[in-house]
Amino acid sequence: MVVVPALLGGALLVLPLVALLTRMNWSALPATLSSPETGSALALSVTTAVSATLCCILLGVPLAIVLSRANGWWSVLLRGIVTLPLVLPPLVGGLALLSLLGRGGVFGDFLMEAGIRIPFTTAAVVIAQTFVSLPFLIISVESALRSLTPAFGDAAATLGATPTTRLFRVTLPLIRPGLTAGVILCFTRALGEFGATALFAGNAGGTTRTVPLAIYTAFNGAGVTQDTALTLSLILIAIAIASLALVQGRTASRAL
Repeated sequence: MVVVPALLGGALLVLPLVALLTRMNWSALPATLSSPETGSALALSVTTAVSATLCCILLGVPLAIVLSRANGWWSVLLRGIVTLPLVLPPLVGGLALLSLLGRGGVFGDFLMEAGIRIPFTTAAVVIAQTFVSLPFLIISVESALRSLTPAFGDAAATLGATPTTRLFRVTLPLIRPGLTAGVILCFTRALGEFGATALFAGNAGGTTRTVPLAIYTAFNGAGVTQDTALTLSLILIAIAIASLALVQGRTASRAL
């Protein structure tokens, strides 16, 4: 009874990717990979995704620790707020960031008066990527923290370890698999971010045109060629598959 729907579901997931591969001009792949347009979009995407991932680690780990210790209605509310970017349309996220930091926004005019312009800059790309990626890290780390046996931290405390020492010498090493999985998912999500980036950062070549935006631009008849767009799509697919394989491999090894 379930075989036919399962096959249809699998085909829906796999066949579009196979169709994409059939459109690739494999003979032109080396030249496309070495083109300035490909290099610019890829370099910008990797740089901003790494920066966003570092921001997520600095902000997300403390927030995950707070969530893991929280109880009551306010913890449910906070957890809902944290996971909201996962279900919001990305364009809504971009509009929210503009409303906060753009001209006429809550902090936008104040920043402009101070000579700081964030929208439509590379910094805006990093902020947009951080906004959409942060929940992936928080959820992974909080889950790992909740499954952690508190006896290890208690033992360290009885031996005189400070809270900071317990965090860096006991807690974080014990949750390394969950933290690593969160970092990988966070980086992959940041690398593929499109909607919030397009609205909040724009689509300027060399400044805010990341790989997803370069792909979109190509199929709207401007900027990079479709061969470049297909090549960039292939790179994103390869990175996504490698990232998921790393996460699944670590999960399997932890289970063993």
